[in-house]
Amino acid sequence: METTLTASIDNVRLWTGGVPVEEAARAQIANLAGLPILGGPVAIMPDVHVGKGATVGSVIATTGAIIPAAVGVDIGCGMVAMRTTLTANELPQSLAKIRSRIEHDVPVGFDAHARPLLETDAGDRAGTLRMRMHALSDRCQTLDAVQDLGRLDNARVWNQLGTLGGGNHFIELCLDEIDRVWVMLHSGSRNIGNRIGEAAIATARRLAERDHVHLPDRDLAWLTEGSVEFDRYVGGLRWAQDYAALNRDLMLFVVLEALAHFFARPIGVAESAVNCHHNYADIEEHFGRRMWITRKGAVSARRNELGIIPGSMGARSFIVRGKGNAASYQSCSHGAGRRMSRAEARRRFTSADLVAQTAGVECRKDAAVVDELPAAYKDIDAVMAAQLDLVDVVHTLKQVLCVKG
Repeated sequence: METTLTASIDNVRLWTGGVPVEEAARAQIANLAGLPILGGPVAIMPDVHVGKGATVGSVIATTGAIIPAAVGVDIGCGMVAMRTTLTANELPQSLAKIRSRIEHDVPVGFDAHARPLLETDAGDRAGTLRMRMHALSDRCQTLDAVQDLGRLDNARVWNQLGTLGGGNHFIELCLDEIDRVWVMLHSGSRNIGNRIGEAAIATARRLAERDHVHLPDRDLAWLTEGSVEFDRYVGGLRWAQDYAALNRDLMLFVVLEALAHFFARPIGVAESAVNCHHNYADIEEHFGRRMWITRKGAVSARRNELGIIPGSMGARSFIVRGKGNAASYQSCSHGAGRRMSRAEARRRFTSADLVAQTAGVECRKDAAVVDELPAAYKDIDAVMAAQLDLVDVVHTLKQVLCVKG
């Protein structure tokens, strides 16, 4: 097997060959590598960049503890992609009306549905999704991590299921290498995941201060297994991860319904990639030991496991199959990774740059999304070349339509 592991030094394993890593990210990696709760070296993916406490693009193995800020506040954020029964030659010359319909049917930014989805929808697929919603609601009633949030807007929690959010979240129509149409989208656990994450981060900081734990960054504070605070967080964490996965599946349902409006027939699923988280934590076994694995901007890539590595607006994306590389805790990158902050992108680029870099893509071209243009991200081809020993490419996708949050 060809190896692209750059280095394994000072409790860090790097897959960053040929991909620049900024100094601030290097400092965060060094902070991570010195923590006493680590169960093994930190694995750094090629899309690594500065995050909250820990770098985005990190795989962190811990024993007896979880760092809430390493999981992040968009708990369960991730991707889903599926190939439809459509082909490129069936698409209209202009995709503007399809984009408008998707933007109408899927709330973006802080918006939500007027009522929970699927209250009256019939059909087997709608019924299965409804059952998942009801199961999630039943679990919610017993979760301290959710109930402790106090004045929770319960309607908002359920009305935001099936909504996109903002930032780098997106819905795309893509064409693969033989012009088949895919739907791909990126979103997470919306406001409720944010609330759970922020509460846990604040609790971890408070406990570190109480116990006089000296940290290089207060956002690296952890919750200790066996404590009430840990159990409360893990319950909320797992619930929010399931909420995020259901959120993505509900949006897929809505997008397929929107497409059917234009083609006067149901749009079927011809091939599906895994609905994969890339901001999450779970118990896994590595090197004969059970550890908490936190993937902050990284995707599980067990042998033969399918995953999704998106580029950026105007760049290619990839459906991949994991190689089960043990050194990376069987993980791969979650995308291209930012190479500059949003503020810097807005300073350096204009709407004209966005128009040029997204030529051929039906998407917003206004100043509000300039910080999402391809030049703000790392070269996806370099990112893929740096992880040849982590994944194989199954499909190469190029977007033709993009809805941004």
